[in-house]
Amino acid sequence: MTASLPRIALLGAGSMGGAILAGLLASGAPHGGVTVTNRTAAKASALRGEGVVSLALDENPDANRDAVRGAGLVVLGVKPAMIADLLDAIRDDLEPDAIVVSVAAGVTIAAMEERIPNPVLRAMPNTPSLVRLGVTGLAAGPRASAEQAAVARALFETVGAVIDLPEDRIDALSAVSGSGPAYVFLFMEQWTAAAVRLGFDEAAARLMVEQTFRGASELLAGSDVDPAELRRRVTSPKGTTERAIGVFEEADLSDLFGRAMDAAIARAQALSRGEA
Repeated sequence: MTASLPRIALLGAGSMGGAILAGLLASGAPHGGVTVTNRTAAKASALRGEGVVSLALDENPDANRDAVRGAGLVVLGVKPAMIADLLDAIRDDLEPDAIVVSVAAGVTIAAMEERIPNPVLRAMPNTPSLVRLGVTGLAAGPRASAEQAAVARALFETVGAVIDLPEDRIDALSAVSGSGPAYVFLFMEQWTAAAVRLGFDEAAARLMVEQTFRGASELLAGSDVDPAELRRRVTSPKGTTERAIGVFEEADLSDLFGRAMDAAIARAQALSRGEA
């Protein structure tokens, strides 16, 4: 890491916030401790452990305000529609030099800076952060110094790779890597269903697909060539793989991926305009 981590307040530990917390704890990095808030006592109880203070809003309505007191890094892990009210609630309790990082899609840095005086950054991690293989896009607002941006970067480096980018590229990154795990799971879901239709039972079908996907990913990660070259090495001329690849190419995957990315970006832009 390039910077040490101060005490962290994680406001909202749903799917993304929970992934960040799990990856962060697995890294052993948060020596200053972490305070987490959730809506219910049941969820809060499940997150309590060594180095983690977990507060429930249904037990303590001021839990978010309590969590940010003394925190040098505040991560907003709630849904986009809740960001404005959350910032209004914690504004007077934020430490003057606390760094605020939002992982909410569609909520701009400018919109958040209107509500608090602190340095603000936007982050777009993905759920493989849970196993410390995430990709996070990180955009710093104008109030954030290089040193403060480095602290935020250090947080997300504990759960994977970080890409620094201007805020106007966050929506595009979200379409590629933020939503990306869902694309992978959809592909694997349909691949497994195809194997079942060929007569394999569910367990065997899942084993073949999941192990093949994992093995191919590891093969690529350890290789010095690009995916296209690895694909060519598996695709013998006039062989069975070539025929299957031909069917995929007939479906015009390039156009399909492009339209999917465009749809995701359009939705992110709609969210930023406040559309439901």
